[in-house]
Amino acid sequence: MRTRYTLFKSETEPIVIIMAILLVTGTINVFSSSYVLAAMNFENPYYFLQRHLAWVFLGLLACWLCRRMNYQRMRGWMFLGMGVTVFLLIAVLFVGTTINGAQRWIALGPLSFQPAEFAKLMAVLMGAFSIAAVLSKEHFRLDRDGGRVFTPFASILVMAFLVYREPDFGTACIVFGVPLLMALVLLVPPRRWLWIVPPTVLAAFAIGTLQPYRMKRLEVWFDPWSDARDAGYQMVQSLSTIGSGGIFGMGFGDGVSKYEYLPEAHTDFAFAIFSQEHGFFGVLLIFFLFAVLLITCMRVAARAKDTFGQVLALGIIFLVLGQALANLAMVAGLLPVVGVPLPFISYGGSSLIVTMAGMGMLLGIADRSKDAPPVKKKKHEPPEVRRSRIHVVQ
Repeated sequence: MRTRYTLFKSETEPIVIIMAILLVTGTINVFSSSYVLAAMNFENPYYFLQRHLAWVFLGLLACWLCRRMNYQRMRGWMFLGMGVTVFLLIAVLFVGTTINGAQRWIALGPLSFQPAEFAKLMAVLMGAFSIAAVLSKEHFRLDRDGGRVFTPFASILVMAFLVYREPDFGTACIVFGVPLLMALVLLVPPRRWLWIVPPTVLAAFAIGTLQPYRMKRLEVWFDPWSDARDAGYQMVQSLSTIGSGGIFGMGFGDGVSKYEYLPEAHTDFAFAIFSQEHGFFGVLLIFFLFAVLLITCMRVAARAKDTFGQVLALGIIFLVLGQALANLAMVAGLLPVVGVPLPFISYGGSSLIVTMAGMGMLLGIADRSKDAPPVKKKKHEPPEVRRSRIHVVQ
């Protein structure tokens, strides 16, 4: 018998290690990209770092709780969670705090949270419940089982509409887009994607251009230097920040773009500051970590012991790593400017807690797949034994 040697004892070890590296990297980058702004606005250079550390603690707690919880029992609490999420999304439209023209936050003492971030994870749970119900049915009938599909997706559509009203078009696309992508990959044959993807993209484009400022973002996306002092300023500064990092970067804390040159330097555009201070090799490290995280998470999804676990794990991968891809593309100018943070790296408490909770669920799926009893295979009988049991009837 051949002995197999592996670097890790379980599938969860590399995921936990990569999460820890990204969290430490993000914490260091949050301080480096925010201490100038914190000192100027709050007379405390550690203001954002202290709040970020509090969110990291809450995120680790959420990850531990979701990992300990049996993900199969979440289906019983799903509609209650959806109701609470919808209530919070409605409440934020009336009592929410407005920042930069968007009413997205609910204040709780010294901290505030964003209900739209929790809607992302709830949408993944609802989508996984719906898709797993279809895949688990050997003979699915629309008239009999359609309610188990349309009710969750109708709830997701309601949450996406409420997020859009804040307004937050980017998050609304994630809330509805991730479950739609899950259904497209798992339920629709690839030959029919051309009938679904282009109309969906055109509909999103039409809705996104209803507001003049979004149309302006699309215009400067193609040529940000055409309006470099106004609408294209953010993108021009982001590209300049990344390019100034060179091969080895300017060094930790020595980046200059955080001195009020690059807006949102510690939130959505935190990766630009990281690129400036750590250069090309630092960027390669982040790409490598996210690539390995994707591979290990896909292995967890493939080895889940039940359909719901497989679909839920895939949805969490789409949510976390899809946001990472969207943020990296946005910062590099490959996508228009949208409010999508970089998981583990960007400053933002609600986003960090949701990311950690989702990863906790995925770790829980891996733990329970490991503990599942192996499937017993039927013993192979030789042909002589099978022929001995044959009786000829005359």
